[in-house]
Amino acid sequence: MYYRTVVLSLLTIGVLAESAWSQQSAPAVVVPQSSVVRSQDAGLRAHTNIRVLQLPDARAAPPALHGVQPRLPPVASNFYETPASLACIYGLVKRTYGCNPQKVTTNLAGGSRVIAIVDAYDNPTALADLAKYSLQFGLPAVTAVNFQVIYASGVRPPVDGGWRLEAALDTQMAHALAPGAKIILVEAASNSFPDLSRAEHVAANAVAAAGGGEVSNSWGSDEFASETTSTYTSPFTKTKVVFFASTGDAPPPSYPAVLRNVVAAGGTTVLRDASGVFQGEASWVDAGAGHSTFVPRPPYQAAVQSVVGTKRGIADLAVVANPNTGVWVRSNGAWYVVGGTSVSSPVLAAITNTAGHFLASGTAELSRVYANLGTAAFRDIKTGACGTNQSLRAVTGYDLCTGVGSPFGRNGL
Repeated sequence: MYYRTVVLSLLTIGVLAESAWSQQSAPAVVVPQSSVVRSQDAGLRAHTNIRVLQLPDARAAPPALHGVQPRLPPVASNFYETPASLACIYGLVKRTYGCNPQKVTTNLAGGSRVIAIVDAYDNPTALADLAKYSLQFGLPAVTAVNFQVIYASGVRPPVDGGWRLEAALDTQMAHALAPGAKIILVEAASNSFPDLSRAEHVAANAVAAAGGGEVSNSWGSDEFASETTSTYTSPFTKTKVVFFASTGDAPPPSYPAVLRNVVAAGGTTVLRDASGVFQGEASWVDAGAGHSTFVPRPPYQAAVQSVVGTKRGIADLAVVANPNTGVWVRSNGAWYVVGGTSVSSPVLAAITNTAGHFLASGTAELSRVYANLGTAAFRDIKTGACGTNQSLRAVTGYDLCTGVGSPFGRNGL
């Protein structure tokens, strides 16, 4: 789906202010400046993968993000996803009330060890927002014991509005679906690849030291020729750590999701009837998907070589990403409905953590995923399109839009 984009200006006074935003029309979706893809940034700087749904009225605090009206969750007549509804639709708790977010309240009980989140810049209210999110939805309380922020450079980074929302989204999705895991937010000094790579090493070391777990990355860039060199692959290689990355919110494959040791997290649209009863999922049209330009097909994709050919294919898995069927997030004291494949990566990392297998690497995790292709461990997504000019389709079995499908329960991860 394509939108006319109008750039909204934002005045800055004194210290760093919220990022400028671009406003989309039909439907009303806002894209932060941090999520704008610039081809000249490939291999140099990363972008987030966020879409924020513009809601029609404000019944919460004044807007904390320029161009977006927040509302309090849940709101009558909408079915935006909560921790309980996500746990329900992905088969992690017993299905009740058709997984209607207005009715289900049973949260997942699970998760252990550590999930690390790598983001750029600082979110000064990450803990306060996560604590309020947990209270709102009945999740375990967040304290200094189960939540930690690490400055990768040793110095607190500056604040960027788009990345601030990203960190709030990532930490809240991780806690929603792995409430027993410790969340470590690792903040890079900037969105440059040297700074993010440093943060990735810090995150991986923290996870490995805790006995294993996951690192989630909701950012990326267009592919670039040197992405297969050790400079760009080594940050995503660590024993006892499984790495996840968003496939992006535009058709071309995205680094680091294309790397063979990274689980590529694609996006879906959640389908519900008029009463809010869950009907299934379709491919989200804007999710990144396709064949890598530079990464060869890994061994675990041998069974799907008729689809991927000689190059790495993404996505591997897919979960909710369409902002029109998005998730509730609290950022800087206000509530928003957020989508984009930035949602997908922490959701999949958290479900994998809850599954409790704690495999030795991303390659081991992906080998397990592809070995379960076609089984009840995954919901096969058979409808929807993606890719350049919507040229790719979700079909029975593996496809580039949604990969193996979405997880259903804990057995396939």
